[in-house]
Amino acid sequence: MLSSFQTTVYPFIKIIFMIEKRNSKEELLSRIAERKIVVGVVGLGYVGLPLAVEKAKAGFRTIGFDVQPEKVDMVNNGYNYIGDVVDSELKQLVQEGILSATTDFSFVGEVDFIAICVPTPLDAHQQPDISYVESSAKAIAAYLKPGTMVVLESTTYPGTTEELLKPVLEAGSGLKCGENFYLGFSPERVDPGNLIYKTKNTPKVVGAYGDDAREVIAAVYSAVLDDNVHIVSSPSVAEMTKILENTYRNINIGLINELAILCDRMGINLWEVIEAAKTKPFGFTPFYPGPGLGGHCIPLDPYYLSWKAREYGFHTSMIEASMMINDRMPEYTVERCARILNRRQKALNGSRVLVLGVAYKQDIDDCRESPALKVIDQLEKSGCEVSFFDPFIPAYKQNGAVRQGERALTSELLRSVDLVLITTAHTPVDYALVQRHASAIFDTKNVMKAIKERDNIEVL
Repeated sequence: MLSSFQTTVYPFIKIIFMIEKRNSKEELLSRIAERKIVVGVVGLGYVGLPLAVEKAKAGFRTIGFDVQPEKVDMVNNGYNYIGDVVDSELKQLVQEGILSATTDFSFVGEVDFIAICVPTPLDAHQQPDISYVESSAKAIAAYLKPGTMVVLESTTYPGTTEELLKPVLEAGSGLKCGENFYLGFSPERVDPGNLIYKTKNTPKVVGAYGDDAREVIAAVYSAVLDDNVHIVSSPSVAEMTKILENTYRNINIGLINELAILCDRMGINLWEVIEAAKTKPFGFTPFYPGPGLGGHCIPLDPYYLSWKAREYGFHTSMIEASMMINDRMPEYTVERCARILNRRQKALNGSRVLVLGVAYKQDIDDCRESPALKVIDQLEKSGCEVSFFDPFIPAYKQNGAVRQGERALTSELLRSVDLVLITTAHTPVDYALVQRHASAIFDTKNVMKAIKERDNIEVL
């Protein structure tokens, strides 16, 4: 016979045992393999929505979280707004009930894995703005349950997961990292417009607190991705990996932009130089000049690293030098425009300039940090009358105002301007038409290299 005390206590012991079993590494790995865990993604932008779609396609019930009701409504109606997502796939996943979205963070209590994919911009002083990460962490912490895997994917400085995310989650949930929940960092590697590498077939790097966390978090990504998952020893190593990838590109683009300025003075075609250097089968990777850097990573990541380095009394001289060169390219582009117009007895002030392309890279509809916007701003400050045409971006919003582009690229439009400035190498543009009807062209992307008649074309 059980005593009244035993009758009262045993059921609670049984419940605790069941919870611990459910949250054990072995049980969690089994549930991941059987697609029985629920996945959450915070931030349904260029990184978050493709990730949510891939996880849902892999068989995981997926909940997307976003503070913008418009995005949530679009997802729940099966309406796609991201270029790297297939419209029909999103609609089918929503209709089947595998993917849904919400602004209500109380649903965090239903998920077993949650990825944070929110913006990490720079503030007005070019310092990291991690307020979106912090607010997301607080929202998650309020509903975090034992056994949940939390992964930060947003690009940030090394130490963010440990110094910011971990204490916020622990304080808000009352749980202990490494004992009651798993925490890691896996940098996003999204390249909008890339026709070969998408979320699903791009290798993933995972760093987490403890062997168990690394194993279970890696298992989730392995269940979703076609390619391999590379595990590193800690979140900070994974954070530095992302910074290295983009700083490497920033520095090399800075080098090639500086050479573009030098080659212009020397009368040498840098684009021809690069093509010649590419013939070397080892020790050289081609990078190309342009009017500046754009996008959500490359222009920002070096600032994150240089800011963090100052905490250790370290000056990132090479990185900062490349940043200075790249940041100056919009201004240099305008200087070249002035020289081109001057040779045609026209002043920059009062000239009409048509900018072709405001997206930060070819064949996408994203103009975040686009150098074209900076070029337009500087041209207008110099007194130019500026219009733009972009087949992917009919209008854009800047400083609270919406700017409309030209509806079509016509011969009449091209003849009406003093200079056509190509800032994005969009493939749908009829560049032969541009060459035939524009009086002067400044091609900063060498997109017109196949055009034989070049009397009115100048390249960066």
